[in-house]
Amino acid sequence: MNKQTEHILQQFKECIPLMDVLTDENRQAIIMLLAQHKSGLNVNTISEHINLSRPAVSHHLKVLKQSGYIQSEKKGVENYYVLTIRKPLEQLKSLIAAVEAECSRS
Repeated sequence: MNKQTEHILQQFKECIPLMDVLTDENRQAIIMLLAQHKSGLNVNTISEHINLSRPAVSHHLKVLKQSGYIQSEKKGVENYYVLTIRKPLEQLKSLIAAVEAECSRS
């Protein structure tokens, strides 16, 4: 196995958690909802929009936050969640570009 192939396989491994997070429809819905509300939303508002309980929304927000898709900002007593999707997307784009480059050599 050449160095380039090893590097691409390493990129795949690093992207698995990022892709895994996106397999859940509720997390997809939260991402799209936050994309439409740039100033951020709190747990109550998110749960009203996607028809999930507060604890369920909190769980999904935690997973999204750990993987870098969102971050929280404290405003008064509430946490507001905003999209910070750039870093995970850059990792995924880098993987796609590497695979495309490898495939075009074949």
